[in-house]
Amino acid sequence: MSGGTFAPAPARAPMRAILRSQIRMELVLTARRGEAVVLAMGVPLLVLLGAGLTDVTTVPGDDRLAFVVPGVLALTVMSTAFTGQAITTGYERSYGVLKRLGASPLTRPGLLISKTAAVLGLIVVQLLALAAVGVAVGWRPEAGQLLPAIGVTVLATAAYSGLALLLASVLKPETTTGAATLIYVLMLAAGGIMFTAPDIAVVLPLAAHAEALRATLSHGTSVPVEDWLSLGAWAVVCVSAAVKKMRWE
Repeated sequence: MSGGTFAPAPARAPMRAILRSQIRMELVLTARRGEAVVLAMGVPLLVLLGAGLTDVTTVPGDDRLAFVVPGVLALTVMSTAFTGQAITTGYERSYGVLKRLGASPLTRPGLLISKTAAVLGLIVVQLLALAAVGVAVGWRPEAGQLLPAIGVTVLATAAYSGLALLLASVLKPETTTGAATLIYVLMLAAGGIMFTAPDIAVVLPLAAHAEALRATLSHGTSVPVEDWLSLGAWAVVCVSAAVKKMRWE
């Protein structure tokens, strides 16, 4: 028996294995919060049916659903990637969950990537469900522009995830809940979901995302450059700030 047969070779697992494990865990934890997933779709669904099928608001053009449904899809992304994630992460830090993750090989960027990837998987399911409701009530999307619609949705998800982790890191859990809810309401009011927003609203990620989805899915045109720039800027700034300021405890 050679002396090197049982020689230890300690080393950290490859980052892809660490991320894969953390993403799986995030998905499992999300699945256990089924009520939160349903609630995250509740407001967007009410907006879709209320603003899309009635004349409670004034929208441009004759096709209400072409305006409302893409806006509702964008609102759902924000509900899940920002509001829900900010509140959940804030309490995870309060309960010491993030502190334990900080002692693992998972890095700050790794945590952000894992949470964003997990929430993106959930968003796909939610968007498919809401899009099916929209089609059932008369919305006719343009499938040919699906790829750019996915692109802007990924950017929006990254921006919201970064902002959510940033808030959860610098505020107490109770304050995070209040701040995330307030931002959600303000975005809903100013984001042009149920009515036409002023042109300046494109600086808001919700408004830019909604406008991009309308251009692609409802009208079959390319995403306006200003929407790409707005969502790209939000993604870069929010993700960078989250990586820099994120605290494990």
